[in-house]
Amino acid sequence: MNHTLSRRALLLAAGAAGLAAAAPAMAEEVTGLTLSGPVPFSFDSLVATAREMAMKPFTPTPVRAAELLEKIDFDAYQQITFRPEDALFKGSRYPVRLFHLGRYFKSPVKIAIVEGGQSRDVLYDPEIFSFGPKAGAIATRLPKDLGFAGFRVHEGDTNNDWLAFLGAAYFRSSGELNQYGISARGLSIDTTASGPEEFPRFTEFYLEEKADALVITALLDSQSATGAFRFTCSRPKAVIMDVEARIFTRKDIEQLGFAPLTSMFWFTETNRRQARDWRPQVHDSEGLAIWTGAGERIWRPLNNPPRVMTNSFVDKNPRGFGLVQRDRDFRNYEDDGVFYDRRPTLWVEPRGDWGEGEVQLVEIPTEDEVHDNIVAFWTPRAAVKAGQSFALDYRLHWVDAEPYLSPAIGRVIATRRGNGGNPAVRDKATGYVKYVIDFAGGDLATRESTKNQAIPDITVSRGRVVGPFAIRVAGTDHWRIIFDLDVEGGEPVDLRAYLRTRDGKALSETWLFQHFPQQTNW
Repeated sequence: MNHTLSRRALLLAAGAAGLAAAAPAMAEEVTGLTLSGPVPFSFDSLVATAREMAMKPFTPTPVRAAELLEKIDFDAYQQITFRPEDALFKGSRYPVRLFHLGRYFKSPVKIAIVEGGQSRDVLYDPEIFSFGPKAGAIATRLPKDLGFAGFRVHEGDTNNDWLAFLGAAYFRSSGELNQYGISARGLSIDTTASGPEEFPRFTEFYLEEKADALVITALLDSQSATGAFRFTCSRPKAVIMDVEARIFTRKDIEQLGFAPLTSMFWFTETNRRQARDWRPQVHDSEGLAIWTGAGERIWRPLNNPPRVMTNSFVDKNPRGFGLVQRDRDFRNYEDDGVFYDRRPTLWVEPRGDWGEGEVQLVEIPTEDEVHDNIVAFWTPRAAVKAGQSFALDYRLHWVDAEPYLSPAIGRVIATRRGNGGNPAVRDKATGYVKYVIDFAGGDLATRESTKNQAIPDITVSRGRVVGPFAIRVAGTDHWRIIFDLDVEGGEPVDLRAYLRTRDGKALSETWLFQHFPQQTNW
């Protein structure tokens, strides 16, 4: 199992060759685009196609003009721009512009426009792109029916795009705060399994304009599974995507991941000493939030671990989960180039019952910010066999903060650690590690510290908790849990803490963390 790869590189280059459908003989020109003749289309027909494909072996089509596309490197690719006047649905609320193929996007995808139950393929034409000097010299030698790499959705006639499908089964949105960061995928296969990870691809897209939404229907294909997806996308303020996924398996699958999320985490105030960087924090997401089927709220700060780690959170019919960016204070990032303080939170809201399974969190070590090293997804409890089918519906929220917050439950706002013992007497000989967790919101603001109205409840998988207490932070409505951890050996320690009343009622979400002794050898 190789997890040293760049997940952002996978966004650009993963997957085998796609299925580029041949255009029918009839074609017509619409606003600069050349479209094939119409053929009947529906989501149900694409589901039937995916089901039939799953009964046959996977047969990828080889990449065409691979040597020429290899020459369209990063610099050349930056010279290629789609002409705005040729946008699909030009003049509408959500016009669409297309991505060209290149070194990192060699596998073509079919793109079609749907209207009145009929679809028409968009045919490749170099005239709908502008090419700089380097790219232009290569473009003249490319096939005239090359195809496209993907597409992005814009806000009216502006240059501001807010949704992009590009590479394998990845897609991203700039969300409520207009800043790209975290990615989603249609499906993940064997992310942490014993064999190599498999990267399914969206091979066909069908775009349909509605009065208040853009409907994107996509065909997914891979060695082990096929699928049909329908995304109903809107942007009233936040970006909302209603997803209907129909999956069919070709083979037994060791680990099938639904609604997978991919992000980047380097360091926060928790592990600041691990990074040799001037900025206070660097991450697209800072934690995994889960709202369990039983109603418990969980917050698990992300780690940059010493080795690949997988954590599983068993559940039944989860109400939601997501990779979250809670800290929105620019001063805690100080990066005015990429604006980590604006990166979207991505929340998965299951629609209907998903049954028994688990949210899996995968954390991969990184020494910089160019690698997407965090993955989270839902995986069913039962073994996945060849010939099975799955129907899952869910909503994706690309937002500032996770939705459906409880008005009564406090949330974690910071996790810090340092030397244990008493700093007033420079007591560093204990070997303890001190943890400080801050909570805010819910009913905590009404609690008085002097009356011991919030009790810390702390458990550890090994070792012992020393001197735990909770206190209201002076001059604020925040509460703080403080404790020392005394542990020997190098194996990870699972920590759990929350605030409760004397009679056991939860006042805060449950804080979970994985402690690595070798990362606190200061």
